[in-house]
Amino acid sequence: MTNIPLLNLHGIPAKIATVSLLDVIRQGEGTCIEFKSSFQKEVIETLAAFANTKGGAVLVGVGDAGEIVGVTIQAETMQSWINQCKQITATEISDAHIKLINSSWDYHPDPEHTMASISESKVQAFAEAISVKATFDAILEKFELIKEGRPTFGCHLLFSKNDVFLSTIEAGRFATPTIIKDSITSRDSLIDQVERIMGYLVKHTNKAYIITGNPRREERWDYPMDALREIVINMIVHRDYRSANDSTIKIYDDRIEFFNPGTLLDELTVDMIKTGNYKSHLRNKQIATIFKELELIEKYGSGVRRVIETFIAYGLPEPVYETTQGGMAVTVFKAIDKTNAKTASEGVSGGVNVGVNVGVNVGVNGLLAYIQSHPGQRAGEMAVAFKLTKRTIERWLRQLKENGKIEFRGAAKTGGYYYLDADR
Repeated sequence: MTNIPLLNLHGIPAKIATVSLLDVIRQGEGTCIEFKSSFQKEVIETLAAFANTKGGAVLVGVGDAGEIVGVTIQAETMQSWINQCKQITATEISDAHIKLINSSWDYHPDPEHTMASISESKVQAFAEAISVKATFDAILEKFELIKEGRPTFGCHLLFSKNDVFLSTIEAGRFATPTIIKDSITSRDSLIDQVERIMGYLVKHTNKAYIITGNPRREERWDYPMDALREIVINMIVHRDYRSANDSTIKIYDDRIEFFNPGTLLDELTVDMIKTGNYKSHLRNKQIATIFKELELIEKYGSGVRRVIETFIAYGLPEPVYETTQGGMAVTVFKAIDKTNAKTASEGVSGGVNVGVNVGVNVGVNGLLAYIQSHPGQRAGEMAVAFKLTKRTIERWLRQLKENGKIEFRGAAKTGGYYYLDADR
């Protein structure tokens, strides 16, 4: 083969740029050369990353091991590839660059804030909490909280003197989906935000005293508070702070709904994070490092599984995790007393809060009451809420539908939603 020099791309070493493509392939992938067997989204991401660092080249039609697999080129192929490259968003470019250098967004210098905005007392309190004796500047250097003479994004979020608008969490106590009884807006620095939000959840969570025969009464909250704290910390650590959306917490009589901006990274799925058996992908490595130093998080990637196990051990249904509207949503349910469950099973609806009472078969009319207070759910979600099989729920739904009590909206193939019949 005749030597074919590569294009004069900035950053490619001269010794590589002057050899043939076959020689480049034999040398294998490196910091400025990557192989892709076909033109996919990963090609665009890699090109964007190269363009924002020291340059590089992607060889399409070459497998990971250097085998030449080839690629079919049509008359319109090149223009199509160019158009796809043009459509990549600024966020995708940023993510590709960060991924390439094995960093994360929060390690980068914040152009909007100076070191004067960082609270020395908060930084020192962090150092004392982890038993580190050092000066303010030394602590910042040790944890890479300062770059190019400016605080990193993570430093600003963690230790700002002032309100942090990027960290906004809107929390509210709802009487109905449209009537709010109480609300707060938290713009605290992230470490302080944990306690602020937990304090609000405690304020709006009931606590019962159970007589067990022991000298001391047993306290039981509506929800396992350790699990709620885990959910809050996961929100704060894994949130996409570049999103224009705020985190929200909605507290209802029978459930709490958490929403956090930021989709799952790479190839992660909801099923994977629920098992806890996966390689953790951190969106905010610096924030996660500080929280781990403070022992606010234990092992990366185990939080969701721990929450699920805690709720089940508490006698409550498994929390519902789902991706929605560019973020992650978590819904947790509380148990109701047996009186309410019995009333529901005897056919009294009209707003009964049939949250979940594990082991109590609330029956068809209990399901009707649940749909009244939770319109627009799928059969699978109801099965989770009632801790029953999907087949049982579908049987009850079929009976309610045949009796004209509820209606099904949506496509049967994709799974529709259930509502009270509009003509009732």
